[in-house]
Amino acid sequence: MNEQTHLVVGPGALGRLVALHLAGVAPVKVAGRRGLPTTQTLVTPEGIRRTVPLATTTLAELPPLAPAYLHLTTKAYDAHTAYESAMARLTGSPILVLWQNGYQVQPELQRRHPGPVLCASTTEGAWLSGDEGVTHAGRGITYLGDLTGRHAECSRQLAATLNRAGLAAEAVTDIETRLWHKLAINAAINPLVARYRIRNGQLRDRPFRPMVERVVDEVAAIMANVGVPPPPTGWHALVWQVIEGTANNRASMLQDVLAGRPTERDAILGPLLAAAHEHGLDTPCLEELYGYLASVSVTLR
Repeated sequence: MNEQTHLVVGPGALGRLVALHLAGVAPVKVAGRRGLPTTQTLVTPEGIRRTVPLATTTLAELPPLAPAYLHLTTKAYDAHTAYESAMARLTGSPILVLWQNGYQVQPELQRRHPGPVLCASTTEGAWLSGDEGVTHAGRGITYLGDLTGRHAECSRQLAATLNRAGLAAEAVTDIETRLWHKLAINAAINPLVARYRIRNGQLRDRPFRPMVERVVDEVAAIMANVGVPPPPTGWHALVWQVIEGTANNRASMLQDVLAGRPTERDAILGPLLAAAHEHGLDTPCLEELYGYLASVSVTLR
């Protein structure tokens, strides 16, 4: 296939959002556990509906490929299995792009993959419209970089491609810090909207606004103890900026709870709670949210 082909594994909301944008500038194939319609609808944040043809298949039926990029857009808990299934069907060593929340699978897969590995930290908001499409609920930005500091040019090239495709992207040299920042955003938004079944923007109102503030206070204390520098505007400003930009979005964890799927509580809250325990920090809000998510979790198959 064309050397610039992009294979997207994990056609959830984020995976389809990325694929449908990339389809306008490069060859794209999407693979998941089950087949999807080959015509997909993308609803823009402005409410415009676009019909996009998309090459879709299942991982079991994926023909031998040699794509330039393998975008892994699954949930964090599915990342290793999806990686193994895809790589068993591929030739060569594509550039692996990891779009997972949290900061667990990224260093693990970076050590496993024989080729370049890029990490993506994004604030794009999207939710699925059934099997037929995806709604782009809020525009954000995607930061790209690698944990080893050896693949800056790969990051720049992919950022340029995403920008041409209509997704704002920037190559950075501090992606590990960016992943921690995204972890803070996820921890402040996802568990709360999942628990109270609300959209992101409703966090601005009482009684939820003080809850966000307390979670951010706990996260900020953890970050200070593990040596993660705060964003220039501070932790609270960063979180509220994302809430404003994705006000109409149904966060991924809320979508999971409503659909009866496992949540990414371990990927998002796990590293924070582990760090808090290591440094002897009191985190009652994070612990209570983790306990709630554990109580509604379904058994992984």
